[in-house]
Amino acid sequence: MRDSVKRWFAFAEENLACARIVADKGYYNPALQNVQQAVEKTLKALILQNDLEFRKTHNIQELRGILAAAGLDIELTDEECELLDSIYLPSKYPLGSALPDAQPDQGICKECIAIAAKVLSRARQLGL
Repeated sequence: MRDSVKRWFAFAEENLACARIVADKGYYNPALQNVQQAVEKTLKALILQNDLEFRKTHNIQELRGILAAAGLDIELTDEECELLDSIYLPSKYPLGSALPDAQPDQGICKECIAIAAKVLSRARQLGL
């Protein structure tokens, strides 16, 4: 595995670990931000690993599409992509909540952490 791929995936693993830690402390916006980043960086690592078109985007749906077009199934549903994509901007800036229609809570953080853990696990199965 190339060093650049290793770095992207290592950062993804760190983001997921941080998401778990801050969610346990009740910091739900930063937990969701780290979840989104873990998934984004994992997908980008897979894109690099497979010599696919690397785009400067934060859109999970778009990144999944690049992988799917190359025959790589990351096992993310449309609904999961939409949820993760809805998190990106609100979790980074003081616009209120990391979720467009609600304040995040422990339940949604657990759900999103499980999605990210699934994506990282699947990426390992695909060679990361």
